Amino acid sequence: MNIKKKMNQNFKNLNGGLFEEVSKADVGDGVSKLLEKGVDIMAWADPFFPDPSIPDSVKQVMVQAIEKGFPSHYSMPIGDFELRCEIAKKINKRTGLDINPSRNVIVTPGSDSGLIFSMMPFINEGDEIMVIDPSYPSNFLNPTLLGGVTVPVPIFKEDNYQINIKEFEKRLTEKTKMIVITHPNNPTTTVFRKKSIEELCEFIIKNDLILISDQAFEDHIYDNIEFVSPATIEGMWERMLTVCSISKGIGLSGFRIGYVYGSDKIIDVLYGSAVNIIGAAATITSIGAIAALKDEEHLKDMYTRLERRKKIAEEIFSSIPLVDLTPIESGILTWIDVSKVGTSKEVAKFILEKGNVLVNEGSPYGKNGEGHLRIVTGCFKSDEDAKNAFIKIKNSIIELIEKKNLI
Repeated sequence: MNIKKKMNQNFKNLNGGLFEEVSKADVGDGVSKLLEKGVDIMAWADPFFPDPSIPDSVKQVMVQAIEKGFPSHYSMPIGDFELRCEIAKKINKRTGLDINPSRNVIVTPGSDSGLIFSMMPFINEGDEIMVIDPSYPSNFLNPTLLGGVTVPVPIFKEDNYQINIKEFEKRLTEKTKMIVITHPNNPTTTVFRKKSIEELCEFIIKNDLILISDQAFEDHIYDNIEFVSPATIEGMWERMLTVCSISKGIGLSGFRIGYVYGSDKIIDVLYGSAVNIIGAAATITSIGAIAALKDEEHLKDMYTRLERRKKIAEEIFSSIPLVDLTPIESGILTWIDVSKVGTSKEVAKFILEKGNVLVNEGSPYGKNGEGHLRIVTGCFKSDEDAKNAFIKIKNSIIELIEKKNLI
């Protein structure tokens, strides 16, 4: 029996790695097998992975809660109220927006679920969704799973990966419904400048579109670059949702706590469907997230550590011949152009075989990702451990260059 013939057409062509090789590190159990072999994993956007990263302030609160026994019970499907209050404070401090924790915020089990949940109320069969290319792979797949049509919109290295509104205008049709961005961008780390955001918002309002802005990497912006949230632009609040997380900024990826905020007209629909679609975030990690959001010193310490790591990565990767390093503007990632050395798959495979380090091929991040590698340079607690892994990547690429007689 060909069971896939019975499946929804939007799902039946998915590959989870059981029958064919997959290039995405978070699909299937490939990473767990590599961990067993002692491979350095620099392909999961998980700060300080695989080393401990829970601050003492959070650990103590969670242990106390477990000892009292309450975490065995549900949280509200829309999120613990105290957690929503702390999230509202964080949003207000970052953006100046007046956020009502009972009307404008919903907690999700991680930002990935929040991302597709935010799209669900809007996408009908055949709707076209514009997605920046390169960007987060889920941005391309989620619209398809919901019956929409993903329309990649390129951004270019020569423009420092800033938004070019002419590329959106070229692809606008009567079926265009939504634009999805990751800001700062994953994988390029690019922070879209105020001019880019304002032009994009003007285009969205003019053409009566919806915006989903994934801001999972917003907490750590380097070199005094201004970060502008689209939700602060006049006319955008009522036509967009913002998706965030405590994973990247606070370093608690395993807690699976994300959140979505926006107009109560939209959030009301999410409140009404939360129990059916996303369930509730874990009670114990919700308690931990409250403590983490209150611990502002931990966030400052993370910034200092990640900024130091960024400089180490820049120094090492900028010294590799034939490789072009994209400026690291935010977060825990590094995006390098290896197209003069080989394809994404070829170079990543060689690094794994020779350097014993797993990095991301660029191709899952869109057509414009081919010829690039995404390296999670925020992995490992120790700078020295990270530096050693960076050097192994560098040496592997140089060995491949020499093997191919490219210089």
